[in-house]
Amino acid sequence: MLQKNEDNERHRAFSRRALLLGGAQALLLTGLAGRMYYLQVVEADRYKTLAEDNRINLRLLPPPRGRILDRFGYALASNRQNFRVVLVREQAGDVKQVLDALSQLMKLDEHDYKRVLREASRKRGFVPVTVRENLSWDEVSRVEVNGPELPGVSIEMGQIRDYPFAASMSHVLGYVAAVAERDLTGDPLLELPGFRIGKNGIEQKYDLPLRGAAGNSQIEVNAYGRVIRELKREEGKPGDELVLTLDGGLQTFTHQRLLGEKSASAIVMDIENGDVLSLASTPSYDPNAFNIGLTVKQWNDLINDPLKPLNNKATTGLYAPGSTFKMIVALAALKAGISTDYRVFCPGHMTLGRARFHCWKRHGHGWVDMIRAIQHSCDVYFYDISRKIGVDNIADMARKFGLGEPSGIDLKGERGGVIPTRDWKLANIGEPWQGGETLIASIGQGFVLTTPLQLAVMTARLATGKAVTPRLTRGVRAEDDVPQGDPPTPDFADIDVPKAHLDIVRDAMDAVSNHPRGTAYRARIEEEGWELAGKTGTSQVRRITMAERAAGVTKNEQLPWRRRDHALFVAYAPVHKPRYACAVVVEHGGGGSKVAAPIARDILLETQRRDPAGRRSLPIVALDQPVKQG
Repeated sequence: MLQKNEDNERHRAFSRRALLLGGAQALLLTGLAGRMYYLQVVEADRYKTLAEDNRINLRLLPPPRGRILDRFGYALASNRQNFRVVLVREQAGDVKQVLDALSQLMKLDEHDYKRVLREASRKRGFVPVTVRENLSWDEVSRVEVNGPELPGVSIEMGQIRDYPFAASMSHVLGYVAAVAERDLTGDPLLELPGFRIGKNGIEQKYDLPLRGAAGNSQIEVNAYGRVIRELKREEGKPGDELVLTLDGGLQTFTHQRLLGEKSASAIVMDIENGDVLSLASTPSYDPNAFNIGLTVKQWNDLINDPLKPLNNKATTGLYAPGSTFKMIVALAALKAGISTDYRVFCPGHMTLGRARFHCWKRHGHGWVDMIRAIQHSCDVYFYDISRKIGVDNIADMARKFGLGEPSGIDLKGERGGVIPTRDWKLANIGEPWQGGETLIASIGQGFVLTTPLQLAVMTARLATGKAVTPRLTRGVRAEDDVPQGDPPTPDFADIDVPKAHLDIVRDAMDAVSNHPRGTAYRARIEEEGWELAGKTGTSQVRRITMAERAAGVTKNEQLPWRRRDHALFVAYAPVHKPRYACAVVVEHGGGGSKVAAPIARDILLETQRRDPAGRRSLPIVALDQPVKQG
């Protein structure tokens, strides 16, 4: 009986435990079913999206960069096909062996070997590694023909910036290059491998509108990130086409005309609207090299070149203007009440205190008035009148003609130059102004420094009497190509200088070039109706000692190049109906009449022959309208 009770007790205990265990299992199954329902039904859309994100990668596609055109629609910067050879490590097997085979078909140096091996070891086996870019068609053909013997090697095609005029346009257009860490702004485009941005010139100034908007590609990948297929593709929006004021043909002519000189610059402007038709600087460089990628040697050669080919001398070169500054001094004298008939006797020098200031003509010019002083470029005349009016009055007049401050042209890095005053010297040098410094400044020497572009602006203002300012960009090309006409001619303000005073200076510039005794008569334009009016300038870069003057001043041709004078010339044409202004500066060229004036003559002759202001130009939309950013 006792045994039976014990059995019943064990049975009841087992039943209770089984019931508890079954209840726990039922509870767990219910919770699991509820969780599965929540995940598969309630959260289905969320987890479907997450799964798609793991399976589909969204990749940015770089847009084609906008072209840069001259005023007539000729491409100055465009894009061309770029063929590159890539290698996939997991397909290639022995990477070095494949590179050895490739080297039989194209040039691969030790740097290429090391770079490819390094990248292949760092990247996943299925990620392509670029072996070489910018392949010629012959190289592409050789790789394709030998494809079966080159496992893992294939040809890809992209786009690369192309500058068809290369060196002649480099200082205006600038160049594009790879994105540096300091250029990163959070824009994902900038982080794309191989993406290029503007680094100098117009390419840098208008980088955003030229850049365009990115496209995208939806790529299906597996769990390891290997691409399976492309599901969808939307091409990017190309960058805007930018229209410059340049005449491409005239720019090329100007650059070629300067090539005979070691270092020089020249500018041509339309004086009615400020359009820069040509802006050239030599020596130059090939902007395509920056896009492809410079070697260390190429970069060192550029930055160590004493002639500074990377510098745009037209906007950043600072030079004493020499006698091209004399028109400014004459206008300041006229404003101060000195008559154009005021005469000075030039014996070849002037004495001030214990110092003697010489004229360029050793035995002097005799009696000269204002027009004759400009025509013959008599230094003593300007020494005399500058003592009467003072340096501050000269500086006030110079600033009216755009000297001593940046012109505002749409290029970065423009320099302002120096137009000295009494206060300027005290603030910058800490010494009071000396009387002899006024004499030196009156002939465009001493502290006076200008850029070639400023001299062109000065000439345009002399010819028009208006505050002409230069511009390099006309606008963006209209989307529908419907002619929009030229951008409106700027309403330049009148310069506060009487027309009668300007006429006196213009007559003197006419005499410089077209009177048989003018300093630039040999460099005149003889074609009727195309004549120019100009002014020569020669600025010293060394001090001439009294002993040298006594023995006879050494000619420029007999001096080392860097000790020769700078040669300058400014001019406008045609004389009787001015439309074009030009400035030429030749570093260490010698005399302005002998070297710079003939260059300016040839450039102005070609400008009038081409007449870019009178030809139909490309339809554009003015830049003061909103520019498309994509």
